[in-house]
Amino acid sequence: MAAGATETPNGNTERSASGYRPGYELIAEQILQLIAELQLQPGDRLPTENELASRLGTSRTVVREAVKILSALGRVRAQKGRGLYVADDEGMLGSSRWGRFFLPTDLEHVYTLFEFRRVQEVASSRLAATRATPAELRAIETAAETCEEGHLTGRRELFDRGDDDFHTSIAIASHNPFLVDAVREARRLQRQSSTIGLHGTVGGHAQEAIAEHAAIYRAVRDGDPEAAAQAAAVHLDKTLEDYRREIQRRVFG
Repeated sequence: MAAGATETPNGNTERSASGYRPGYELIAEQILQLIAELQLQPGDRLPTENELASRLGTSRTVVREAVKILSALGRVRAQKGRGLYVADDEGMLGSSRWGRFFLPTDLEHVYTLFEFRRVQEVASSRLAATRATPAELRAIETAAETCEEGHLTGRRELFDRGDDDFHTSIAIASHNPFLVDAVREARRLQRQSSTIGLHGTVGGHAQEAIAEHAAIYRAVRDGDPEAAAQAAAVHLDKTLEDYRREIQRRVFG
C-alpha cells in the first residue's frame, strides 16, 4: 500500500492527510457526516446497522465497530432492541450548529477548535486567578498531580483523566457556567478528533504539558490573572503544535 494511503472498508486504498486509517474510522466519520446532512437532532433515530452498511458501502461488522467508537465519544446511543439514536448532548452548546457539524478529520475544523479553546481557556484562567476558592485550588492541584502520575507510570488513561479534570477545574474556578460548558464541549470534540482522526496517539509533549499545567496552577494560586492567561495561552499553543507535528509525521513519514 502506498505511503499516506488508507484501506477503505471494501479493501480499496485511499490517500488521507492522517495516514493509514482502518475502515471503521472512515465509517465513523461518514456516520457523523450523515447526521449533519440529514440534520438529525439529539434523540432522532438513525438508520439501522444494516441500512448504514448498505448506504455506506461496507459491512455490518465495520458499522458496528464505528458505532462503538461514536457511542464511546457520546455522539451515538445504541438502545438494545430499539436501534441507534443521535445521543443527547450534555452541554448547553451541545445542540449548536458547530457541535453537530464538527468533523474530526477535517484539519481546518481541528485548528479552529484550538482557536476556540484558546479563547475559552485564556479567559477562564484569568478569571480563576481572581475567583478561585481554596477548595477549587486544591481540585486544580490534585488534577495536575493525577496527570503527572499518569505520565510517570505510563498510564495514558490516568494522564487523560487528570488532564480533563485540570482544565475543567480551571473553568469551574472561573465561576462562569458558560465557560465551564464551553470548555467541556470543546474538549469532548478534541477527544473525538484524537480518537477518530489521529488514532488517539496525539500527546507527544506530555512532559511539557505537566510543566505548563504547573505554571497555570501557580499563577492562579498566586492570584495573578495576566500570568495565568499567558500560561494558558502557551499551553494551548504548544498542544496545537503537538497536533501539527503528528499530522506532519503521518503525511510525510
